[in-house]
Amino acid sequence: MARTISIMTPCYNEEENVEELYERVRAVMLKIDRYKYEHIFIDNNSRDRTVAVLKRIASRDHNVKIIVNARNFGHIRSPYHAFLQTSGDAVIGIVADLQDPPELIEQMIAKWEEGYSMVLCLKTASRENRLMFWIRTQYYRFVQRLSEIETFENFTGFGLYDRKVVEAVKLFPDAYPYFRGMIAEIGLPYCTLQFEQPRRIRGITKNNFYTLYDMAMLGITNLSKVPLRAVTFLGFACSLLSILVALSYLAYKLIYWRNFELGMAPLVIGLFFLGSVQLVSMGILGEYIGAIHTQVLKRPYVIEKERVNFEYPPSEPFRIFDRSEVEIEQNNPVT
Repeated sequence: MARTISIMTPCYNEEENVEELYERVRAVMLKIDRYKYEHIFIDNNSRDRTVAVLKRIASRDHNVKIIVNARNFGHIRSPYHAFLQTSGDAVIGIVADLQDPPELIEQMIAKWEEGYSMVLCLKTASRENRLMFWIRTQYYRFVQRLSEIETFENFTGFGLYDRKVVEAVKLFPDAYPYFRGMIAEIGLPYCTLQFEQPRRIRGITKNNFYTLYDMAMLGITNLSKVPLRAVTFLGFACSLLSILVALSYLAYKLIYWRNFELGMAPLVIGLFFLGSVQLVSMGILGEYIGAIHTQVLKRPYVIEKERVNFEYPPSEPFRIFDRSEVEIEQNNPVT
């Protein structure tokens, strides 16, 4: 009995890219041709024609399945929900902007067949903005230093995951899941594939400063308690510094009683310094408290508006003839 590969793609305002992604994924699966497959697109309430394009594709290929969210549930919850809806023996996560090369799917499946439970695709270089790629790399290295477990540098979720990885992920009762951290936490046998991330050809990135900051802080709060302890150490250090400065001023005043004047500048600088330390400390505490608040709410990952083609089981990929090819076949029948 043929095994099934599930491919999951989150999308938001990607009308210019989803059809090409579908075609490239199907071409790879046609080349492999020994697996059934399904390609699940989850649309996060796009404002363009993404859903219309996907429905047109799904009308002629029942291996394409669509989840349409009732509203935009964010870049964390929506992909995770789709990941849990897959049914394949292996699941491949790939984004819709074509910056995750679909052609790597063949190599992923080959590694999976060798016995690896996870095949993680890591960016070694990127044709995007060099400064952004450098900042992202430094962030991953910073998280690695803070984390108590091994994390993966420049890993965005693009990869293949065996069914037992999916079942392990389901054991995490996380209302706002950090998928990359979960994969690092699971610890099943894995291998890595390296690739150069291509430049986005069509459309614009949907990430902004807030979404990038949200992901960055989610990674830190999920994987490490070091920032909380650093706040405590910073408090001790500031207290010690204040005592040393006070003793120095006292000694200086006793020695130069008539000539030494304190002035306003040290007081103002000291107040601003301590105020900044307090604000940073409160911010770090606030991030952890916010994470706890999110968990307590226990909201669903998404509310679905509709589903398309989920009544059809996965099947082998098949070639889709366009009108001109059909006419050629009719005019030149096989004898």
